[in-house]
Order: sequence, then structure tokens, then C-alpha cells
Amino acid sequence: MTGQLWSRRTLLGGAAGSAALFIAGCAASQGSRAAAAPAPGARVMIIRHGEKPAGSSGPQGIDVNGNADSHSLTVRGWTRAGALVELFAPSAGALRDGLARPTAVYAAGGDGGEGTRPRETATPLAERLGTKLITTYAKGGESQLAAEVSRRAEPTLISWQHEEIPALAAAFGATAPKKWPDDRFDLVWVLTPAGSGWTLTQVPQLLLAGDSAEPIK
Repeated sequence: MTGQLWSRRTLLGGAAGSAALFIAGCAASQGSRAAAAPAPGARVMIIRHGEKPAGSSGPQGIDVNGNADSHSLTVRGWTRAGALVELFAPSAGALRDGLARPTAVYAAGGDGGEGTRPRETATPLAERLGTKLITTYAKGGESQLAAEVSRRAEPTLISWQHEEIPALAAAFGATAPKKWPDDRFDLVWVLTPAGSGWTLTQVPQLLLAGDSAEPIK
């Protein structure tokens, strides 16, 4: 990608051992799609919801009560949702390099199952933080969401559908990959202030077996 710089770091993980941390930076765009200049202290962390049913032959989705639900996360997705709590709000130790403890958590809204998985993924974190999950915007409302979050002067986490995450990053005015792959659930896109715009970095979660340190290109 033109104008995109990639760098590889090493994350030392204390008692958990060592894990590779790959942070990828993208220069901020000053185009007309930018929501607003970031407020001082702003940091926006965007995640895809946890793993979902792959089809009739794959793991099924289950709701919070353990009932079969095609709109919900799989067991692995629920496991990721729980692990994300310690990633963003650890009970002990420091945060992963590049991340910040969010003071607000947004997830996709919607009816009839739309947005269920993003909400399920972010709910355990919101509960740990003692904050209400904000579901004002549904898929398709990326511009409005970016405009609201850009005014926040504190760290924010957004849980969203992967098809629209590139559009969400673009709504902030950040240069980002054009597509989020169907098989990736294991990255955090982090937007940080860069002058009057935003810079995108990719931080791997490295929470579950099989998670990759490779960025989306």
C-alpha cells in the first residue's frame, strides 16, 4: 500500500512467555471523508466481533444462555470475548503496547439479529469497565459514529462487523486496507492523532491458539 510503513516489534509477555507483536502504521489522510480533527488524548481501537458460525457443517452459534442461535458467536467467539477483557482492562500488569484502557465501548446496533455478535463480543469488556455498552449506530452508520467518537478526548473501543471496518476507518479519514479478510478475528486497528488527522496501526491480539501476528494488507 502506497505511503504505508510496516514495522515488527517483539512483545515480552511475563509469565505467559513471549509473543510476537507486529504493529503496522498507516499515514493519516486529510481527505474529505475525515470525520473531524482528533481531540487531544483520543485513541480509537476497532475490533471485529469474535468467531461466528461457518455454515451448517461448522460450529454453531450459541447465545448467552447456551441456546443455538445463528446470529450469535461460536464457543471460540465467546472465548475470545472473554480474553479481550484482559487485553483491554487487565486485572494485573500493563496494557499491551499500543493499546489503552477504554472509557467508552461502542458496538453495532440493529434489529433482527443484526449486530448481535459485535454486542456479544464487547459486553464482557463493558461490564468489567462498569460502563454501558453504546449501540446507537448500526452497520451503515460509520460516518455518524466516527463523527461522534472523534469528539472524545479519551480512549474508545468499537466492536463492529468486518465488512464495514475499512469504511469506518475511512470515515475517520485514516488510510487503511480496503478489505478485512473473512478469516481474521485477531487484530485491533488503533487510530491515534497525527496532526489534524489520524494514523492507523494494527496490533495483533495473540489471545487464542492460531492467532496471527501478520497485519492485514
